[in-house]
Amino acid sequence: MRKAILLAGLASLAGCNFTPKYVQPVAPVAPTFPEATAGTRAATDIGWREFFGDPRLQAYLAAALANNRDLAQSVARVEQARAQYRITDADRLPQVEGVAGATRTRQPINALGFPIGGTNSGTGTGTPTPSSTPDAFTINQFSLGVQVPSYELDFWGRLRNTSEAARREYLATVEAERAFRISLVAQVAATYLQIRAGEEQIALAERTLAGRRDAVTIARKRMDAGVTSTVDFDQARLLVTQAETQLAELRRTTAQSENLLTVLVGGPLPGPLPAARPLSDPGQFAAIEPGLPSALLVNRPDVLQAEQRLRAANANIGVARASFLPNITLTGLLGFISPALGSLIGGDSLQYRVGANATQPILTWGKGRAGVALTRAQADELVAAYQKATQTAFREVADALVARRRYIEQIDAQTRAIDAQRRLVRVARLRYDNGLAIYLEVLDAERNLFAAEQQLLQLRSAQLQNDVSLYTALGGGLKEVSSG
Repeated sequence: MRKAILLAGLASLAGCNFTPKYVQPVAPVAPTFPEATAGTRAATDIGWREFFGDPRLQAYLAAALANNRDLAQSVARVEQARAQYRITDADRLPQVEGVAGATRTRQPINALGFPIGGTNSGTGTGTPTPSSTPDAFTINQFSLGVQVPSYELDFWGRLRNTSEAARREYLATVEAERAFRISLVAQVAATYLQIRAGEEQIALAERTLAGRRDAVTIARKRMDAGVTSTVDFDQARLLVTQAETQLAELRRTTAQSENLLTVLVGGPLPGPLPAARPLSDPGQFAAIEPGLPSALLVNRPDVLQAEQRLRAANANIGVARASFLPNITLTGLLGFISPALGSLIGGDSLQYRVGANATQPILTWGKGRAGVALTRAQADELVAAYQKATQTAFREVADALVARRRYIEQIDAQTRAIDAQRRLVRVARLRYDNGLAIYLEVLDAERNLFAAEQQLLQLRSAQLQNDVSLYTALGGGLKEVSSG
């Protein structure tokens, strides 16, 4: 009966846990997004192969997810955190060691035949054997067994909470790796779209440059014939240099983006790449439904990472509180000991030893209370970090939704502006050809048309990049769906 009561008491002590009950912090965001939504499927249900319709971009994304060096480092950090958690969790169980030993001791004796500074050899410490000197003998001793050097009884949950904190840190690292995958998808797609926009802008600049060089040839002939002055010729040449400068700038920035993309995908891709879609192709992306902000709490890896780190800090509070209570450890040994190796294993040689040790902090000069205060302050910081992560996620989605609508309006207005600018160019040329205007009017009209066309291409690229930002801000990019 007493044993049953003792076991029940130990079981109740082992169930003690001084960690505060975890309560998920309130996300300080609005219940809905400010802009109307479009699409019928959540971003997390659409894999990147299905979302991105450009087959060349799909090839780049597949290569980046397989070969990106930063991603490889992130995966390695996950494995490190997993191993660290397993190391910490193993401390909850007794560590068993095998031990074996052999000693040979030379013991001096006095005139009566007793050991000097010791006890009589008949006490079991060993069997004397003849020695080369008459005033000494030797003792042989062999041992073999297993031992538990030190096993802490986790009455207060210190080891359990330490293991839980390590597990939460590991899970936070997993979420960090998932967040990096999403950001890598976004960065590769954005860089690719910059390249595609650069290529289309280069093509536009080359066409414009060819037309302006033809205009310079005509202006030279008119000047040589005395029809116009050198001013018109120089102004025509000014249009050419403007296009040449813009073309060189576009080639530079596009080449630099190509270099960045090569790094992101882990190196040059072998073999011919699939044909790319033009920026104006409506099949670039699949339609997505943003849903409600509450979905971000379970879909955004960065938000989940912040919550896992908060849970780890919560467990550390329990570890700090347990430091006020006694630390109880057990030691044990089971094995054989004998003065002769041949008779080591046997009933007469069996030995065991069991011990217990308890330590209780008495005077720590406030160290324990400071430890609890530290863990509480760390948890408070991580509460704020979690709430900031939810606000950041909400803002990124809301910004992308606002931009999606406004880009449509901008592109529509810019398209109408280009149509009007083209009419101005035609009128300016007619007026100049009929002697009703100077060439400066043509110069301004052509320059404004070129700038407007370049801006339209930039707006289309920005619109596509914003769609990518919306997709990844909603937590899309992790699920991979077969493109077939």
